[in-house]
Amino acid sequence: EGAPKTASLFVHYPVSERIELGLSFTNDDIGNVVTENNIYADFAYILPVSEEAKLSLGIKAGVTLFDANFNGFNLQSGGVDTDVAFNENVTQTFPNVGLGAFYFTDKYYVGLSTPNLLTTTHLENENGIQSTGVQDIHFFLTGGYVFDINNDLKFKPAFMVKGVKGSPLSLDLTANVLFNEKFEAGLAYRFGDALSGLVNYRVAPNLRIGYAYDYTVNNLGNYNTGSHEIMLLFNVKSKFWKSGYDRSPRFF
Repeated sequence: EGAPKTASLFVHYPVSERIELGLSFTNDDIGNVVTENNIYADFAYILPVSEEAKLSLGIKAGVTLFDANFNGFNLQSGGVDTDVAFNENVTQTFPNVGLGAFYFTDKYYVGLSTPNLLTTTHLENENGIQSTGVQDIHFFLTGGYVFDINNDLKFKPAFMVKGVKGSPLSLDLTANVLFNEKFEAGLAYRFGDALSGLVNYRVAPNLRIGYAYDYTVNNLGNYNTGSHEIMLLFNVKSKFWKSGYDRSPRFF
């Protein structure tokens, strides 16, 4: 109770063999006090590099809607008026753009992206209080490979490196197995932060349902019991792709 909540919705569709459009929406809610909505449109152009490999170049643009509502706060030091940092609610809108490149085949992929090229300051010096909340440029490097163990079993190791100025690099490693093109299970480890288990099942030709559990291994684990994540992936058939364009960093 009171833990942050995140919900995400991503939709993408190929309008031709070379052009793909998308729309993404992410909602972050922290204790019903801070709410952040990210609404972005995506454009990708796909270049055939060889008979098996393709390079997708993408750009995204949109806005982040930031809202902090301090109404009803009861501070231990007394009323809200005793701390000027809570005198006014915060409502701001931040535009942003992002770039990415994704090289892939049926067996492996590698991608590099930065989803926010513009830095934003959510909180500034107000009422004599030094308080900043700056969103700097983040970089993401991801890659993976699929090994065919036999006709019914595939093994997929993958990684993601995240970096931002002023913070150490964050490294995620995952290892998934796929049984009979239907059931997938795996483990993930974020160094110094979390250990995760995940499963998903293809309940229909175009529908997957998944679940993941994160167990915190750093000192924040003393204050939480982990986090739960539920995922749905639905593919709509297109005349440009036989069964939906589902060659993504998560599913082959």
